[in-house]
Amino acid sequence: MNLRIKPLYLSSALALALVGCGSASKMVSTPVENIDKMPLKTTPLAEKDLQRWSHLDLTKDTVPGMSVDKAYAELLKGKKGQKVIVGIVDSGVDINHEDLKSVIWTNPKEIAGNKIDDDKNGYVDDIHGWNFLGDAVHEQLEMTRIVKKGPGTPDYDKAKAQLDEELQNLQGEKQQLDMILNADKALKNHLKKDNYTLEDIKKIESTDQSVLQAKAMYSQILTGMTKAEFDKEIEGFKDYVYGQLNYNLNVDFDGRKIVGDNPDDIKDTKYGNNNVVGPEPKEAKHGTHVAGIVAQVRGNKKGGDGVANNVAIMAVRAVPNGDEYDKDIALGIRYAVDNGAKVINGSFGKYFSQHSSWVVDAIKYAASKDVLVIFAAGNDSKDLDKENKFPTDSYNNEPEFANNVLIIGALNVDYGSKMVAGFSNYGKNNVDIFAPGMKIYATTPLNTYEYLQGTSMASPNVAGVAALIRSYYPSLTANQVKQIIMESGTSLSNTISVGEDKHKASFSDVSKTGKIVNAYNALIMAEKMAKK
Repeated sequence: MNLRIKPLYLSSALALALVGCGSASKMVSTPVENIDKMPLKTTPLAEKDLQRWSHLDLTKDTVPGMSVDKAYAELLKGKKGQKVIVGIVDSGVDINHEDLKSVIWTNPKEIAGNKIDDDKNGYVDDIHGWNFLGDAVHEQLEMTRIVKKGPGTPDYDKAKAQLDEELQNLQGEKQQLDMILNADKALKNHLKKDNYTLEDIKKIESTDQSVLQAKAMYSQILTGMTKAEFDKEIEGFKDYVYGQLNYNLNVDFDGRKIVGDNPDDIKDTKYGNNNVVGPEPKEAKHGTHVAGIVAQVRGNKKGGDGVANNVAIMAVRAVPNGDEYDKDIALGIRYAVDNGAKVINGSFGKYFSQHSSWVVDAIKYAASKDVLVIFAAGNDSKDLDKENKFPTDSYNNEPEFANNVLIIGALNVDYGSKMVAGFSNYGKNNVDIFAPGMKIYATTPLNTYEYLQGTSMASPNVAGVAALIRSYYPSLTANQVKQIIMESGTSLSNTISVGEDKHKASFSDVSKTGKIVNAYNALIMAEKMAKK
């Protein structure tokens, strides 16, 4: 799935409400230990800096950014790079966004609107990319699809056990959600207003026990945020719970029917359409944000800044609100490769895969065509050395099957023991390097901008750095760019907290490199390598 993080993780106010509803096990607090060699930043970042913290410099700003601003100021000034096409395989991209429309790829071999496959690539009127989902939006998780196929299907027992567990946990979360919504309803009825304040609540006098319980709950919640802000959090949590119940974990749901293909037949390729935004623009939020991290226009005083200039975003819609189909990902990667992408970002993933070999073959195909593929590590606090996440470049800790893939973990804005984002997957063998993934500000549909977080955001940060290297040093191969990004990162050995249990580990041991991505160092190394 497109690695959206459950809203429960994101808001301390919402977490407080849920703990009050008996969900304390979800929140683990650990003491902050300043064991770092560099000073911690003790004052909050100003909003203008927070919006672009991933571009800042660790030494200068004491946040674990990628030194992008430093690279532009000291290394790229006056230089001209060449255009690099970046394929965004995701939930769709709002190609009409004010901060993206000037950097959207246009197929030079296709004539818009004539309903003819002018370039004979198999996709009619694919002007800005291709939508492999057609009008589909919601989908099951892969384990749900396996259970739906029934006993005898590979991984059925494992999938069934996990689905049953997920459904049981979800029922508890639905009860918590209902308690919060009922408390809100009780307060609205008592106060006879929808948008009440903390002061309104404090004045409540009642003998109604439900009103008093609601007063106690919301007195805590609204101490840290406004009612409107909390309503937004609750709406996100509600979407998550009912999205899981109605679609992701519902064995009776058929989200693929509207597409009209056979997702178990890789040769059935005549499906989808050229609407790369998708049928509902708001559902392209994830992909639009990812695209913005790579390429939103720098320095135009709109929203944030992209990592890369000289890029064209190719939109490949292949990730629904649920788990992606291996067929769509395999064909999406091949589409991007065949139409000129030199970097592909994949901010999606799952833990079951019925046709993983199709994606493996597509990654190998990308390698054969000198295309770098970058995947998000995932948002489940898992050790990927102990559990496979699909797709990747090494399963069951076997040697990598391709040399053109990077797997990216997520950094928090706080340098120090909390530097690894609490949700981020990790792995000494199966995560390559870390990059900023918490509180990343970028484009969202319909000319809006938001902070989002996830390894989904860390991955395009690295894709942006890769695009920079390939733009200014086009002679370097995909494998060389991978090598540069890994070797030029900033090495750190801080003690950090990782995993669901928040155990202590050295930062040097939670990825293959023990490093954080650094664009400045990468460009210096790229210049040296290009001269050899």
